Amino acid sequence: MSVFRRWFDPIRSRWFYQKPSRQEVLPTDKGLSIYLRLDDVYSYLAVQQLPQLHEILSEELKPLKVMISSQAAEPPNNMTAQEWQQYCLNDAKILARQHRFGYDEQPELPTAEAIQQAEVILRNTPLREEQFLYLLEDVFHMLWQQQYGKLRTLYAMASQQHQPQNFPERRFIETPVAASYFEFADRKYHAVDDLLRLTRRLKQQKLLTDNPIFLINHIEWREHIMSDAEELAEIHAMHPELDLYIALEDPISWLLLAYIKEELANYYNIQLRVYPLSYHGRDFFDWSLATRLSKRADVAFTPFCRPTQEAVLNIARLFYSIEDDEQRVDVMYDILKAVWSKGQDLSFAPHVHALQQSLQIEKLTEVDVSELLQQNDQQCYAKHQPDFPVLELRIAGQSYVFNSLYRVWMIESIFSHVLEQQYKQQTTNDSSKM
Repeated sequence: MSVFRRWFDPIRSRWFYQKPSRQEVLPTDKGLSIYLRLDDVYSYLAVQQLPQLHEILSEELKPLKVMISSQAAEPPNNMTAQEWQQYCLNDAKILARQHRFGYDEQPELPTAEAIQQAEVILRNTPLREEQFLYLLEDVFHMLWQQQYGKLRTLYAMASQQHQPQNFPERRFIETPVAASYFEFADRKYHAVDDLLRLTRRLKQQKLLTDNPIFLINHIEWREHIMSDAEELAEIHAMHPELDLYIALEDPISWLLLAYIKEELANYYNIQLRVYPLSYHGRDFFDWSLATRLSKRADVAFTPFCRPTQEAVLNIARLFYSIEDDEQRVDVMYDILKAVWSKGQDLSFAPHVHALQQSLQIEKLTEVDVSELLQQNDQQCYAKHQPDFPVLELRIAGQSYVFNSLYRVWMIESIFSHVLEQQYKQQTTNDSSKM
């Protein structure tokens, strides 16, 4: 990095965070599309929202375009197909419980025969717009609840009474789809995780005719679902522990660490531990999205001076020069804050030395930090998660593993669930004594 940039980036970083991050108006000429797969469990959750969404779309975006793919994309993060499949089923169960989707507690993938029958039904039906979306939801219920008798009956009617239709708002494609998503103005929105973000965008552009009411149990940034002093005291007494595995060149890792440390750790008495990972080349990001997320989470962020492979090793060396786990968390927070909000280049020795002094680290460790990072990698991979950061929460003798900025709400949801289960158990015990 040039001397000019090392001088200018800290100034540019402060300016970047203050400037507007949202493009005021996105084009509507391509309409709104949703991409689905019949064997994708996230698609099953998504279709349960489509009739309600279509009802409040402005005429400018109608009809909602439905793209049904027959091809699955490669599993993320070097997961096997079986690991990815099991993760999706478990994750969908959590989403369904939190947001009250219809979902079988013991889900099974639909059979190949059932998927083929479902596709014929959807290809041949003359129903359009709202009526088609209701049929689509019903067909997904039949697939994922193993209502194969109903499906066969509907298939027989569709194959005998109708021919394949050719409607522009309904297409069957072979584009690989990993998980269901919406597409608006060439931007992709996860069908469940980004639904609120999408509807906020549509509402801002006056493309909705009514207020969107989706995901009613969504936990907003810096809003706690637990405020009762007695409940908080009970959580504190359980001494929850949270392990956080972060890729240091990943801006989401900074947003997540800062948010948890600033907002959740002290509030819930969480013992937080940080495990930095080796350089993973996490260099492809929607920077405008990361900036908007930082503003929603109220965490300062700029995309300048993100760590290189050399910088990752320097950060790890500073981090592991501290012995105490609690102090290490504070040190990592200060380091990443210097990188992601002040434009510090930690591949540049003078910046590293200045940070070392400000952190009051007298001597850097002589341990091989690359080996420590690889050990963290192995622990992280063993948790079979599709994205970073990876989190493991331990409380009341149970361990919960999840990942990414999209699942931070699970921390508070788990606390609430643990207390609810304890209250039920206590009620049961009191009843048995009577």
